[in-house]
Amino acid sequence: MFEECPDELFNNGNLRSSQLKFKVNVDLKGLPDHEVNVLTKYGLLVNNERYKSNHSKVQVFMIEHDNKTIAAEIPIWANKNEINPSHNLFVSDDVLTGHIDLLRIENGKIWVWDYKPNAQREEFAATQVYFYALMLAKRTNIDLGNFMCGYFDSCNTYVFNPSIKQPSLLEKPPKS
Repeated sequence: MFEECPDELFNNGNLRSSQLKFKVNVDLKGLPDHEVNVLTKYGLLVNNERYKSNHSKVQVFMIEHDNKTIAAEIPIWANKNEINPSHNLFVSDDVLTGHIDLLRIENGKIWVWDYKPNAQREEFAATQVYFYALMLAKRTNIDLGNFMCGYFDSCNTYVFNPSIKQPSLLEKPPKS
């Protein structure tokens, strides 16, 4: 694993999925009281003195105490040719990179999760997580239909199925 991860892609100014500032048209659903909210509350509390960043508090707690969480801070990347060109989601010569906060197995699906301290205020989080799922599907050769996506904080959870085809994946074209 360590020999095959191209570390240089993450350190040379390539485009990060978190920098994509356009909306994808996904069927985003809010789920009140999801178990990731409870785990987040406990992680922030239990790891308060142990870690400085809230991301670390939540991620480590879930790795250590949640039997559905299988990985945290997963590096992911895709060349422009690796993301389905028919989507025309964005045009860039840069490699797209990112780090998935959490992977969980829930109800027979691989869940790609991103912790957002103020999830209800996020405008482009679904775009970020959508691209994480696309890149992970490409890297693993696992069909996108086996994934679900979401982002969350201690009170709010938003989820969507990345494989459901929308009439237009983009809500409005990205600015160039």
